[in-house]
Amino acid sequence: MTSPEAIAAAADRLATALATRVPCAPVRDLIGTEDLPAAYAVQQGLVRRRTEAGARVVGRKIGATSEAVQRQLGVDQPDFGYLLSDMDVSHGVDGTPISMRTLVQPRVEAEVAFVLAADIDAAPEDITLELVREAVDVALPALEIVDSRIADWDITFTDTVADNASSGLFVVGTDGRRLDELEPRDVVMSLTVNDEERSAGTGAACLGDPLEALRWLAVQAATFGDPLRAGHLVLSGALGPFVPFAPGDRVTASISGFAPLSVSFEEEEDS
Repeated sequence: MTSPEAIAAAADRLATALATRVPCAPVRDLIGTEDLPAAYAVQQGLVRRRTEAGARVVGRKIGATSEAVQRQLGVDQPDFGYLLSDMDVSHGVDGTPISMRTLVQPRVEAEVAFVLAADIDAAPEDITLELVREAVDVALPALEIVDSRIADWDITFTDTVADNASSGLFVVGTDGRRLDELEPRDVVMSLTVNDEERSAGTGAACLGDPLEALRWLAVQAATFGDPLRAGHLVLSGALGPFVPFAPGDRVTASISGFAPLSVSFEEEEDS
């Protein structure tokens, strides 16, 4: 079992990398590669530091839901992290370039997001696909800017979990759809960078159905004693491979059933 001292040291290492934008060594030397409770404890510690600094938890993200992304990361199962208010750069949809000043080695992916109208606060064994569908207010198109504080993305599963599921920033559109208007598993996605397609996929690539990904998350959240709440935003996971981008690039996600979601990125600020 990983010691509290090792968990704190792992959180310190990742927090320093985030603050300085200097990638760090993996944390598996501190927490191992099998101790998932320890990895999530590191994640909780990082989230707590950010909320104490003024950020708010606004939802969750699910990571590694598609086989393509699992291959890219070298993992074989999904994970989850927290969305914080200071990660939300949805203002970029109005044409304002998004600053990359907080990012270390970012990638971008397109996915379906859900806004919850009701808590999903049931026993894990009672959380069904029907229950989570009924809890959804609307589905939205989303871009997640994933990032790793760990040098060269040299991660195992516990490394990415500890690093808040390799989260960075996120963008959600305003073009919401109710689930009687759109079936998430049937959507088709194309992601372009400067009008060149760099990634493509479907809703079925996300654990077979983005709603199944939401169900999986709701079970995990209930198991960890921190259930999903009304008003939360959930990024359900990539519909295709994530891709790199650079300052000055324009990224557009076209997900069938939604208006295209397009943002640009600006040069990093001088340090």
